[in-house]
Amino acid sequence: MSMAVEMSSKQPTKDFFSSPALSLSLAGIFRNASSGSTNPEEDFLGRRVADDEDRTVEMSSENSGPTRSRSEDNLEGEEDQEEEDGAGNKGNKRKRKKYHRHTTDQIRHMEALFKETPHPDEKQRQQLSKQLGLAPRQVKFWFQNRRTQIKAIQERHENSLLKAELEKLREENKAMRESFSKANSSSCLNCGGGGGGGSPDDLLLENTKLKAELDKLRAALGRTPYPLQASCSDDQQRRVGSLELYTGVFALEKSRIVEIANRATLELQKMATSGEPLWLRSLETGREILNYDEYLKEFPQDQTSSFHGRKTIEASRDVGIVFMDAHKLAQSFMDVEQWKEMFACLISKAVTVDVIRQGEGPSRIDGAIQLMFGEMQLLTPVVPTREVYFVRSCRQLSPEKWAIVDVSVSMEEDNNAEKEGSLLRCRKRPSGCIIEDTSNGHSKVTWVEHLDLSASTVQPLFRSFVNTGLAFGAKHWVATLQLHCERLVFFMATNVPTKDSLGVTTLAGRKSVLKMAQRMTQSFYRAIAASSYHQWNKITTKTGQDMRVSSRKNLHDPGEPTGVIVCASSSLWLPVSPTLLFDFFRDETRRHEWDALSNGAHVQSIVSLSKGQDRGNSVSIQTVKSREKSTWVLQDSCTNSYESVVVYAPVDINTTQMVIAGHDPSNIQILPCGFSIIPDGVESRQLVISSAQEADRNTQGGSLLTMALQTLVNQSPAAKLNMESVESVTNLVSVTLHNIKRCLQIEDC
Repeated sequence: MSMAVEMSSKQPTKDFFSSPALSLSLAGIFRNASSGSTNPEEDFLGRRVADDEDRTVEMSSENSGPTRSRSEDNLEGEEDQEEEDGAGNKGNKRKRKKYHRHTTDQIRHMEALFKETPHPDEKQRQQLSKQLGLAPRQVKFWFQNRRTQIKAIQERHENSLLKAELEKLREENKAMRESFSKANSSSCLNCGGGGGGGSPDDLLLENTKLKAELDKLRAALGRTPYPLQASCSDDQQRRVGSLELYTGVFALEKSRIVEIANRATLELQKMATSGEPLWLRSLETGREILNYDEYLKEFPQDQTSSFHGRKTIEASRDVGIVFMDAHKLAQSFMDVEQWKEMFACLISKAVTVDVIRQGEGPSRIDGAIQLMFGEMQLLTPVVPTREVYFVRSCRQLSPEKWAIVDVSVSMEEDNNAEKEGSLLRCRKRPSGCIIEDTSNGHSKVTWVEHLDLSASTVQPLFRSFVNTGLAFGAKHWVATLQLHCERLVFFMATNVPTKDSLGVTTLAGRKSVLKMAQRMTQSFYRAIAASSYHQWNKITTKTGQDMRVSSRKNLHDPGEPTGVIVCASSSLWLPVSPTLLFDFFRDETRRHEWDALSNGAHVQSIVSLSKGQDRGNSVSIQTVKSREKSTWVLQDSCTNSYESVVVYAPVDINTTQMVIAGHDPSNIQILPCGFSIIPDGVESRQLVISSAQEADRNTQGGSLLTMALQTLVNQSPAAKLNMESVESVTNLVSVTLHNIKRCLQIEDC
């Protein structure tokens, strides 16, 4: 199946490559190259199956086609034969039917037309029948059967999603009932209060804390087979000997791991390049879906390595063009720090556990195999992170093509690990990307993401977005990579047009401001997500709004104020398109309407730096002028085809002026706040506020908005957190969200 290439006009920048400075004139080439279309992909099949061990499987992907039913190529012949039987043999026993099989050339021509129009008109069918030597009825029935086949796959997927959601709702209901029952049964006779601490939500929160403490105790006692616990810092993880980590996690010979990596490379190549019947395109969403029945025929699975109990399978594929040559991109994937920086919004933790095999060549990456650990996140505290151990291999397939392959390997202690509540809840089937040099420093990236996950409960607001595979699918990874590479190009540019660098007169100043903004945004990514860096507590405000609150103490990081820091976050759905909502937050003339900290003061941009082809990718410094004083606010705006982020923080005027002059911004204290905006996962929804241009497209639904606000509540790290401080932070979030709804003329939703 031929796949068009979509080039998102949105991508980021970083200076960790020792590359010569690039000119913005390259962006012109980049712009020309990005005029293609894309083949976005995600989704999968949903269904449940049972095997000898009574396991059930949920395919969170529009994955499967009809199992071995009659070939669609035969149905037309059957129809013609039935007419002959009816005309000449009425009342007699039917003769055995003869089926007509189309030739490979006939099928190829009909599939080509089907991709252009699944519903050809009479003229098109007549023309095709003459061209292929078929009767018009045969062409008509072929298209009918093709549409029916894909429709059947989609219906099975939708049915499985509904069943999965129903099952998860039942589990939530059961857990709440049990918690409430335990709270009532253990109530204190003296005071009448619940022994568990109050409401069912409080009990569930307490239960989560106890499980985390239990995991820490197991790690301390050496009773867990997984040395890299979420509570360990990256530095602590690196200090543990690689041999101990290797033998502690996997009971496999290195030669066996190399064999698994080689087999995974072959599977990824086929998954990345194959068309139908392995991948089918959804008529409704336009996304590619994995035909899971065909996948199992092509790649038989070792059942001993599967999860026990219910699981979910996610599979997706996407293609994009990035502005970086293939070799440098492959090097970045094999350096864990660069990999983490490339996907800062997606990866909260990453570490190389062991080097299974050293690579060859000047850069020593061709043939390299590493054992790695990663924690994947979404920019909201209400969606659980995904933790996974996997083997990453790098292979040069040709002088201009590289393969980066991730695959989890089986563990002898899988059963015990799951019984003990291990953090390892995610496993990679052969996933990764094929990177191919195109021209002028560009690379074509074909990404495949294929995961097994133990069934988990997702907060209702994000359930549709996560269960359909959009949250951690291939499109998310490709869009993030494109944004990163584009940001790198603009960061390294030397001949910057004036319109792309307003308020900064030197290249050194421009780079310093961009560095400071990037550090601020990465800090925001760490603060807003559900990573085990934080312990989130759910509270309900006086207005009935659910909010998550976490606190931490900063002792040694010079980039943040010293003392006790509180972060409050809230997520909600808004009937506004993501594009319009992103533009609303970027509009400096409307900031005083929603920003509770501006107190209605006038806001004006004094610095504006472009860091991408989309004008929404920019860094600005705004001055907030009130009667008492003026305040400067640093703001970083990022957008791509998947998500948008607006991050801001008040900054000291004197030190910021030094940064504009070109000084190092590393030790400037910044405490960011901001918004994460993603589509709600619904392809179209009525009564959604959008611009006229978006309304014409009629493809955007509402938005899932997450706001996070951080504040220093006490300058002494030894101080204890009090409820007054928590309430002041949560009230600011509530007021800001209320102002946003009022400005957009949205009733409470």
